Amino acid sequence: MEKIPMTRAGHTALEVELKQLKTVERPAIIAAIAEARDHGDLSENAEYHSAREKHSFIEGRVKELEAVISLAEVIDPKTLSGAIKFGATVTVVDEDTDEEKTWQIVGEHEANIEKGLLNIKSPIARALIGKEEGDSVEVRTPGGEKAYEILKIAYI
Repeated sequence: MEKIPMTRAGHTALEVELKQLKTVERPAIIAAIAEARDHGDLSENAEYHSAREKHSFIEGRVKELEAVISLAEVIDPKTLSGAIKFGATVTVVDEDTDEEKTWQIVGEHEANIEKGLLNIKSPIARALIGKEEGDSVEVRTPGGEKAYEILKIAYI
C-alpha cells in the first residue's frame, strides 16, 4: 500500500478523533442501542434504527481512521527547505485582486481550506509544488483561471 503523507499535527488530530470514537462515542451508542432495544418492538422503533445507523457510521469511521493512521508517513516540515514541497507554508498574492493568501500544503486527510490547510492533491498545490519565491503560477480552479505570485515559502 502507498504511504499517506501528513504532518505531525494532522496525524495527532486523527489519533485524537479515533480515541474519542473508541472511548466515548462507541460505548455511548452501544448503550443507546441497548436502551432502545428494551423499549420493545424493534420494527417500529425509530430510536433503535437511528442508534444502529449511528453505530454503523462510527464503526466505519473507526476502520477508516485505523487504515489511514497505519499508512501514515509523518513528515516534519521543519526539516525541509528550498522549493515548495509537502509541508511548506506558502504566501501568495492573487495577481488580479492583489489579495494575499497563506496556505500550508498538507495531506488530503488533514486538508481544510478554511483553516489554510491545502490538500496536496488540489490544483493549486500541484501548481505550487517545485516553485520558488518570486515565481508566478497559473492555476485552473473550479472558479476559473487564477494567477498567483509566490511571496514567501516557510517550513514551520
